[in-house]
Amino acid sequence: MATVDEKSIKEKVRSFITETFLIGDEKSKLKDGDSFMHKGVIDSTGVLELASFVESEYNFSIDDNEMIPDNLDSIENLTKFIVRKIG
Repeated sequence: MATVDEKSIKEKVRSFITETFLIGDEKSKLKDGDSFMHKGVIDSTGVLELASFVESEYNFSIDDNEMIPDNLDSIENLTKFIVRKIG
């Protein structure tokens, strides 16, 4: 069984977030545990875009009941969620 590379997942998620939602100096300010919503990085439409990226990148579906902040509202939470889904 292949091991899940949490570090590469985190890097890919961070790259998507910074390239899609952040500009300029904001890129370096986002910490892994920062809430996307509280920091104003992503709005409700952005969450759908993020979910779509995750589904296509990691080849799984996110159920409606999984579309919660505990799974999707920070780089750290999203990485753990992806690891659980593909692990």
